[in-house]
Amino acid sequence: MIAGAADLMSRRGLNATSMRDVVRHTSTPRGSIGHHFPEGKQQLIAEAVTFAGKEVSIPLERVMSDRGAIGGLRAFVASWRRRLEATGFEAGCPVLAVAVDRYVGEASDKDDEAAQQHLLDLADGVFAEWRRIMRAALLREGLAAERAERLATLVVASIEGTVAMCRANRSADALDQVQKELEAVLFAALAPTRR
Repeated sequence: MIAGAADLMSRRGLNATSMRDVVRHTSTPRGSIGHHFPEGKQQLIAEAVTFAGKEVSIPLERVMSDRGAIGGLRAFVASWRRRLEATGFEAGCPVLAVAVDRYVGEASDKDDEAAQQHLLDLADGVFAEWRRIMRAALLREGLAAERAERLATLVVASIEGTVAMCRANRSADALDQVQKELEAVLFAALAPTRR
């Protein structure tokens, strides 16, 4: 159900993903939603954001460790390309969906505001984790901490934005262009450390 919710959010956005849709999409009994997610949709969405974050961060950390920052960047881009192409450019990033779509629940405005802030905090934490992984790879290759932080932010923000552009354009061309530019920036930044 959590993976199904993340998938639906990546395709439809936060508010267009209902509990009923998740049940239908995952072929699970309706009662299981209430059993596993007693706090309702907000709890399911929160767990889906955490799940989606780990689906990227676990392999990203491994590949950054094995192949370095530039090899890791290539793998990061390749994973988004596979997802985009496999879904006919229908699915993007569920974490981004939470970051840009305002949560509308069935509770009071005050409760919805608290839920919105919680979901934004979770999304921010996922993006921070992806930046941390990239930053750590750059630090291992000898880059100064401040520059590593800025470049990690540039990489994550660029890829996330480009995934959205690719969905709108139904093409991976923008991903190719951004990858080339990010590689050039990383090569230039890392060149002095490789002497």
